[in-house]
Amino acid sequence: MPEIADANRANWSEALVAALDWWRDAGVEGTFVDDPQDWLAQGEHSAEAPVPAPQKPLRELVATRDSPQAPIVSDRSRWPQSLDEFASWWLAEGPLAPAGLARLPPAGPVQARLMVLVPMPSADDGAALLSGRAGRLLDAMLGSMGLARAETYIASALPAHVPMPDWEALRATGLGEVLLHHIRLAAPQKLLVLGATGVSALLGHDPPNLAHGLRTINQETSGIAAISTWDLDAMLARPSLKAGFWGRWLDWTGK
Repeated sequence: MPEIADANRANWSEALVAALDWWRDAGVEGTFVDDPQDWLAQGEHSAEAPVPAPQKPLRELVATRDSPQAPIVSDRSRWPQSLDEFASWWLAEGPLAPAGLARLPPAGPVQARLMVLVPMPSADDGAALLSGRAGRLLDAMLGSMGLARAETYIASALPAHVPMPDWEALRATGLGEVLLHHIRLAAPQKLLVLGATGVSALLGHDPPNLAHGLRTINQETSGIAAISTWDLDAMLARPSLKAGFWGRWLDWTGK
């Protein structure tokens, strides 16, 4: 929520002001430059050398610390209203991802038996979402579930790979609502979330409440059964997690 983001910025500024007050009481009143100075030059300044501009007091720096808010996703009335339109909008809508990052579209049929949602494309993905090492693990998992990738809807909460994303800041731009809109358009029978921590933060849920929250929010589309688990990279690093997930999957699907 915007008011939460504003409160966080206010708390940060108050803490910074307190720290700067401590340094001021210690006798440090200004910022300093690292440019080398000629201490042996005649007079205070040579005729040719410009006089350095006065440095700002440290307290004044607090007012300029907060960067402009991240751009907000376009008005909801302009969002695509069909899954066919969504992919091109996903690749073109500016605030969905930082400029310069390669975006990858979702893929798969509407009303699929299963929608697989990951936080973002993997760093080693090529031209398609989950086409790298994590994608090969997903294909093996789908095979064990009796599903093919072509009949599964594969999507990500972010259109591009963003190292160390600030999920709360991304939520403030409206990306959580975009994600829910995306799920409604896809209208899958079931939803598997791989990497629930980032996705749940984007939606404003704690990870244990992710599945319940999705069912509640999507009641207008008759409800979507959801299960969340570790991300694919974690399962690649710790094979024991795959066995743990598989047991949960069998319990969830009643097989």
